[in-house]
Amino acid sequence: MKQHLICKLWQPLAAGLMVPDWMSFIEDKSVIVTTLDGLVDPVLREAGLDYWVTREFRPATAEWSEAERQQGLDRTYRVLLLNDAVADDRLVDRIRQVSSVEAVRRLEIIEAVVPRPELAHQTSMGRSRGEKVGLGYAQSATRGRPDVTVAVLDTGVDLEHPELQGRILQRADFVDLRGMDTSAFVGDVKDFDDVPEDEVGHGTHVAGIIAGRGLRMDEGIAPECRILAVRVLATMKSGDRLVGAGIVDNINPAIKWAVDQGADIINMSLGIKHTGGGLPHEDVIRYALAKNVTVVAASGNDGTPARYYPGALPGVVAVGASDESGQPARFSSFGAQITVMAPGVNILSSHARRGYAVASGTSQASPFVAGCIALLVSHARNQGRGLSTRDVVGILRNTSDRVDTRTRHRQAGYGLINMTDAMKLLTYSLN
Repeated sequence: MKQHLICKLWQPLAAGLMVPDWMSFIEDKSVIVTTLDGLVDPVLREAGLDYWVTREFRPATAEWSEAERQQGLDRTYRVLLLNDAVADDRLVDRIRQVSSVEAVRRLEIIEAVVPRPELAHQTSMGRSRGEKVGLGYAQSATRGRPDVTVAVLDTGVDLEHPELQGRILQRADFVDLRGMDTSAFVGDVKDFDDVPEDEVGHGTHVAGIIAGRGLRMDEGIAPECRILAVRVLATMKSGDRLVGAGIVDNINPAIKWAVDQGADIINMSLGIKHTGGGLPHEDVIRYALAKNVTVVAASGNDGTPARYYPGALPGVVAVGASDESGQPARFSSFGAQITVMAPGVNILSSHARRGYAVASGTSQASPFVAGCIALLVSHARNQGRGLSTRDVVGILRNTSDRVDTRTRHRQAGYGLINMTDAMKLLTYSLN
C-alpha cells in the first residue's frame, strides 16, 4: 500500500485552511493540500518526498467539539506519500523530533486471529449459557430498548441473516486496502461504503450473541436493542487459518463514527499487540469514554499475559472467557486488566451466508458482556435515568461471581458476570 504517515501536531492547522478528511478524500479529490506544517514540510522536502495531506478524522458537527479537541482529533493528519515513496525509520525519527509534532507513526497493517468456528447443523444447544449467569432474571426486567445501540466493529455482518432482521439500525464499511497485495484476501477490500457484508462470519456471530432473534439459536442477550454494523476487518487466508486484517488508522475513524452516530456501547471482539509508538486507538478510545460510550473488548485468545488493544487501554471493559465450569478458559489472555468473564466456550450463534456456527473465544465472551451492559442501560432508561461507564463498571465489579477469595483475579477479573445480581443492584440504586 502507498505509505502514509499519521502525524499529530501540537496545534491544529489554520482554521481557514480547507483540509479534507481521509474518508471523504478517497472518493473526492477536488481539494488537494500539499503542505502540512512550516517545520515538518522542510524535513519531508529535504528527503525528496511529494505528498498530500488530509485530516485523519472528521468532526461530528460543523465545528470541532471540546471532547474532540481535548483528544487532539482536530490536529491529527494523514500524510500520503506519492510516487511509491517510503519513509524509513530515520526520517520518521527526524519528524518526531520537530517541535511542532506531538507524535508520528507509519500506517500500521495489523492482523487479528479469527477463531475457527464449526458450522452447526444442529441448532439446539439449550439455554445453559444464559442460566449460568442469571440472564433470565435480567430479561424479565427488560429485553432492551430500540434506542439503546451496540456498535459491532468487526468483519461485518450478514445483512440478510434471518436472526438479525430488524436488528440492524445503521451500517458502514471502513475497510479500504487499495494499493496492497490483496490476493490472499476473501471478499471486498475496497471503498468506504454502507455495505458491511461479512464473508467469514465472525462479526455475524458476535451480532447474533448480542441481539439475535432466537429463531434457531438462543435469543440474543439484549434482543430488543439495535446493532450498528461496522466492518473494520477484511478477511485473509494465512496458511490454514483465517485472520482479520486491516489498518489501525481505518479502525480509528470507525470508532469515532460509531460514537458520533450515538452508540451507547461499542463491542470490539478483536485486539492487536502494541508494536511501537503510541498505543493503538488511544486517542479515539479516550474520546469515546469522554462521550460516555462504554467500550467492551476481547482480552485475546493466546492464554498468555500478552496485552491486546483496545482491551488493555484504561477505561475499556476487558473481557475474558469462562469455560463450562465457570473458570477462566485456558485460551483466555490476561495481559489486559480483565474486568469480568463471560461464557466463551462452544457458543452457538448466527454465521455467514445465513448459517449457524459454534465458536469459542474471548470474541464470544465480549459481546455477551456488551449485551448485558445494554440491558442495564435499557433498564435505567426505562426509569428515566442514565448510566455512566463508571456506573456500569461499578455494578459489574460488585456483582460478578468471584472465582476464589481474591477481589480481583488476574485471569478472571472481578469474576463471572452475574446478571441477576447486577440487575438487582441497579434496581436498588435507581430507587
